[in-house]
Amino acid sequence: MHDRDAIVTGIGLISCLGEGVDAHWDALNAFSPKIDDTAFPGFPVHPMTALALDKHISKREQRQMEPWQRFGTYAAGAALEAAGVKGNAELLAQMHMIVAAGGGERDYATDEAILTGLPKAADPAAYLNEHLLSDLRPTLFLAQLSNLLAGNISLVHGVVGSSRTFMGEESSGTDAIRIACARIGAGQGDMFLVGGSYNAQRPDGPLQYEMGRALWKKPFAGVWARQEQGGGLILGSVGCFLTIESRAHAAARGATGLARIAAVATDRCGRRPGDATANACRQIAALGTSFAQASTAAISGASGVAAPTQEEQTFLRDLGLPVRAGATALGHSLEPSFIANIALAAIAISRGKLFAPLEPAEAPMDAPLKDVLVTSWGHWRGEALAHVTAA
Repeated sequence: MHDRDAIVTGIGLISCLGEGVDAHWDALNAFSPKIDDTAFPGFPVHPMTALALDKHISKREQRQMEPWQRFGTYAAGAALEAAGVKGNAELLAQMHMIVAAGGGERDYATDEAILTGLPKAADPAAYLNEHLLSDLRPTLFLAQLSNLLAGNISLVHGVVGSSRTFMGEESSGTDAIRIACARIGAGQGDMFLVGGSYNAQRPDGPLQYEMGRALWKKPFAGVWARQEQGGGLILGSVGCFLTIESRAHAAARGATGLARIAAVATDRCGRRPGDATANACRQIAALGTSFAQASTAAISGASGVAAPTQEEQTFLRDLGLPVRAGATALGHSLEPSFIANIALAAIAISRGKLFAPLEPAEAPMDAPLKDVLVTSWGHWRGEALAHVTAA
């Protein structure tokens, strides 16, 4: 143990499975997929559970937020409450914030008009540039800056230490966790609020990822089962924030640690066959941990997209650990996906056991759980591993 260890003291998690630690634990152990296959026919999504937003966001504040901002601000409030610091102005003034966020939601009428006209244009590139410059209102763009989530959290919950926002899909979440833990270890802060949110129930979400032929378009199947039918991701609405503190800071205020984030490694590669595996092998070495197979499990961030998921499945099989794919239960949520899987790992560690298999390809684990390897290879770029262990 070390005074600068990064300890998770609060989890705010909302998803299709419900709200909070207990709801997720119960739902994972009696797993039944929560799917909406009517909002975007042919493209199933995991919808957000019903929320009483007034619990963490006033009605006046809700009005100025898009759904993804409400999800994130709500999850942040839940994390602060779970850590016992919500409303504590003295602690919130010292709390640093790192947010993983996308670019906000869009003007759907403009998008539809451009997509309708683009195939008929004599010069598609010129047409696209002209209409992006003339049809998008500057005020619309300014209203959807990614750092508005951090701004809303500061205004609503009073977190007023330093703040930074990362963009970049899965990689933004992995680096948010890595940098928070590194700053705690280096003595550059004692308390961090780290998280992000994603709204899968917006029309441009399926559009964006289906243009890359990345989506699953059949009835629900788990992440591993999809590989037998060509693969594909199912998007999921998720809000997840963690309060992460130095061990000394948590002990001084009498906070209970749920788990320790012992190490995080992030990277990216060109994704030629085998590149991501080579990265993951280097990251395992960089973590500097010798995992005892009898007491270690893996929570995978595999998206379901065929090539990276198949390669990661082989890598994990070679490690010989029982595995759970978080996206089978929550859907793939891009920016907060790694953070949400860290949360699932912390929940399992705090209970001393792994939750039940989510699909037939996952082996049960009856032995006590002491360590979790959390992975995130991204649907396209960005590889990360984290070691989560007992606090």
